[in-house]
Amino acid sequence: MVPDLNALTGDARRRFLDDMARLGDAVLAVTGAERINYEILGNVEPALHAHVVPRYTSEDPARRTKPVWLHDWTAATAFDAATHNGLRERIARAIG
Repeated sequence: MVPDLNALTGDARRRFLDDMARLGDAVLAVTGAERINYEILGNVEPALHAHVVPRYTSEDPARRTKPVWLHDWTAATAFDAATHNGLRERIARAIG
């Protein structure tokens, strides 16, 4: 396990960032989002991971330019494999 981006060097760091961008490209293509926000966090969990978050023009204008973490997550639709599997498959195909 790698604790953070700075623990990677050279090709490993480039591969991680390139993979993150490729995922963002696929999510953008499949969802029709306006843009993608990328976040690499690690304050709570010291394990390198990234969040690739599609942002939409349909979002509340008061929140469109703010971090997605400020949204009301209690109102969000919970992940359901049966419901969301098609989206996951389209993203996987777009990645190649």
